[in-house]
Amino acid sequence: GLLMNYCEKFKALSDPIRLDILDELAKGELSAGDIANKFSLSHSKVSYHLSILKKVNMVSERKYKNYIYYTLNLKGVEDTMSWFNRFRWLK
Repeated sequence: GLLMNYCEKFKALSDPIRLDILDELAKGELSAGDIANKFSLSHSKVSYHLSILKKVNMVSERKYKNYIYYTLNLKGVEDTMSWFNRFRWLK
């Protein structure tokens, strides 16, 4: 259900490397190689983290020639933020 969906999103956000990847993607589109170089990670590790972020709709991909480029999926990020907005009225 909906609650499980949020649990998956928050679990995806619980890893500092994935948070760093989202932070970098907020600045613009990157290839998996760019991300691997930026964080000194193996390509398999980058693929693993990106697959988790794609699964929870926080990252989108676009294929161009032999490369795959990744961008922040604003809809997925906004959806996650909306969960927190329920508590704005609490003071």
